[in-house]
Amino acid sequence: MPSSAVLRRALLALAVVALALWTALTTQPRLGLDLRGGTRIVLETQDTPALRADAEATDRALEVLRKRVDGLGVAEPSLARAGENRIVVELPGLRDPREAAEVIGRTAQLTVHAVTGTAAAAPEDRPAADGGRVLADPDGGGLLALAAPALTGDGVKSADAVLDTTSGRGWTVDLAFRDGAAADWARLTGEAACAPAGDPARRVAIVLDDRIVSAPAVQAGVTCGAGIAGGSTQITGGFSAEEARDLAALVEGGALPLPVTTLEQSTVGPTLGADAIRASALAAVIGLACTGVFVIVAYRLLGLLATLALLLYGLLSYAAVVALGATLTLPGLAGFVLAVGIAVDANVLVFERAREEYAALGRTTAVRDPRRPLATAFAKAWSAVADSNVTTLLAAGLLFAFATGPVKGFGVTLALGVLASMVTAMVITRLLADAALALPAVRRRPALTGMAGLGRLRTRLARRAPRLMVHRRRWFTVSTVLLLVALAGIGVRGVQLGVEFTGGRDVQYAATRPVDADAARAAVAAAGFPDAVVQATGDGGRDVTVRVAETGDSAQRRITEALTGTAGPVTVERDDLVGPSLGGELRAHALLALGLAVAAQLAYLSVRFRWTYAAAAVVAMAQDVLLVVGLFAWLGKPVDSVFLAALLTVVGYSVNDSVVVLDRLREIRRTGTRLPLADLADRAVAQTLPRTVNTGMGALFVLAALAVLGGDTLTDFSVALLAGVVLGMASTVFTALPLTVTLESRAPKPPARPAKPRTSDPTGAVV
Repeated sequence: MPSSAVLRRALLALAVVALALWTALTTQPRLGLDLRGGTRIVLETQDTPALRADAEATDRALEVLRKRVDGLGVAEPSLARAGENRIVVELPGLRDPREAAEVIGRTAQLTVHAVTGTAAAAPEDRPAADGGRVLADPDGGGLLALAAPALTGDGVKSADAVLDTTSGRGWTVDLAFRDGAAADWARLTGEAACAPAGDPARRVAIVLDDRIVSAPAVQAGVTCGAGIAGGSTQITGGFSAEEARDLAALVEGGALPLPVTTLEQSTVGPTLGADAIRASALAAVIGLACTGVFVIVAYRLLGLLATLALLLYGLLSYAAVVALGATLTLPGLAGFVLAVGIAVDANVLVFERAREEYAALGRTTAVRDPRRPLATAFAKAWSAVADSNVTTLLAAGLLFAFATGPVKGFGVTLALGVLASMVTAMVITRLLADAALALPAVRRRPALTGMAGLGRLRTRLARRAPRLMVHRRRWFTVSTVLLLVALAGIGVRGVQLGVEFTGGRDVQYAATRPVDADAARAAVAAAGFPDAVVQATGDGGRDVTVRVAETGDSAQRRITEALTGTAGPVTVERDDLVGPSLGGELRAHALLALGLAVAAQLAYLSVRFRWTYAAAAVVAMAQDVLLVVGLFAWLGKPVDSVFLAALLTVVGYSVNDSVVVLDRLREIRRTGTRLPLADLADRAVAQTLPRTVNTGMGALFVLAALAVLGGDTLTDFSVALLAGVVLGMASTVFTALPLTVTLESRAPKPPARPAKPRTSDPTGAVV
């Protein structure tokens, strides 16, 4: 009979899998602009008496619009300035584009006023010398006289749509004020509380774009002169859920510095062709199949169970993404597929531990109950799994909190993948393994389990352990030379930023007959512009938009000739210089989030290990990032949002790999051995190298398939990650470990009390 703990884990796993399956089957995924297309809205900023609609003012309006779009729940949008005073907004998978155009194009000037009384005159008859206004009362149908604004939208820190079930008000918008505005709010409500009940002066009016959206009366419990403390309030008005979310997005996004008008609204096709999408899907299937076969060959029955758990991992991750409404783009899906490959890491950690425990127990004892070494392996591997995943979750959380756009979406996907990986590896794989190892047929065939042998690599390392730490200076020299080469590439060749960072030229062509987007994309690529973004626009399919880096007229003539050869005569409808869709503010937020993520990882690892271990892991990670950037500089490949996603993946993989080896070094030191730290580091490398190789192979199968079959879109993504995975494995052994030994020799740890003697396996692994 299974124990109650096992039964609880089984029921929990079954419930989670069933919920994930139901979600995946009943919820449609939100696909990005590259896979499905969406809606394009072209806005034009207008001059005001106080401000001219130049490029600088339009850029400020663009950032406000970006916040509004994020508030509407549209992930992975594309916003870019076109010319001096136009803004091109592309929104993937939006249900009501007309309503979106109306919401994002509103001025959204929020003000808060004291009510001085009612009025009988029309608003235009009201004298404005005191800055007051007369506006329609949303509750009574009359007119309210308002004093000059006491608060503006600049004082609002956050705005959230909330369903108020306690008071029966339905959907409301909760406002939180900044410090100075909170004091103004308390003063305003304190003055209103001095008016008698029923007096209009006891009300406070919240006005949005010359319309009172809410004018609540201050409650009787508020003290005259003291007001409402806490710096928050609630906007009511019988809103629907959608109206409340739209209002919250407008308020939190802030007021547009300039009024805007909608010039154009059209549908756009996907930026990627059907052939590229099919090739990428085929590459993903082949890569994952190779990973599964490799794991099964390496770990036999346990590998088969781990492969099944990885399939469930994919189901859990996908269900979580679609349940949260996250937008799926091709780079995001490639990262998701890669995460499936890397998720094998936790299983490999456990299985390699199980082999050590099996050898330490002795063949007879282990065969009698093969679940015993596996249970010990799960317990001992938990520390490394937890530490490596917590560091990744810290990075994902900070990317979500402080970044915007695709970097924010990457943080969500990364966090979901980590949580799903831990559930499948530590719960589902264990349940499946416990059930399989309890079978008499399995116990009679211990070689079938995959635990009975140490593996060829571990056996060879046992015969001749590597002496790597003796040559620390050599590895430091090699690392320094590689870094200098990378920095030389960045300095000499320069980093070639993509159109998303630099802007470019956006030309819309009109054809005499419907245009096949795939054929147009192939023609433009053959003309010498493989990185061009080609989209079909309009409902009739007769327009096509081509976005490239800023080019001269001769290059544009080549593109026009290529399209003419494919779609017949074409005419230029619009030719604009467009600004970057990933503007300065987004880049600043991304860098801030990345810096905070590195600092958080350093702090966590310093607490869990020692500052010497943490510094070594972070230095190895920084080295990997610089080497990948330098490689792209030398190759002349563009750095865009796809590369940024790849680089963030490299950061997580590098720290994860270093933490696993450092965790084993810490464990060995705790045994009280008197061997030099350099020898212990060599032993840690020998014991974890099979895990490093097997995990890396799982990722490399997927990446190699994506690089060869994924097409131009994913080639650069795959190259960056191939380099990152290889460099991450190398930097752990040749940078993180040698640096740890060097730092520890200069800042030695106080001697610990010897632990209780333990046995060891033939490789020297402590058990």
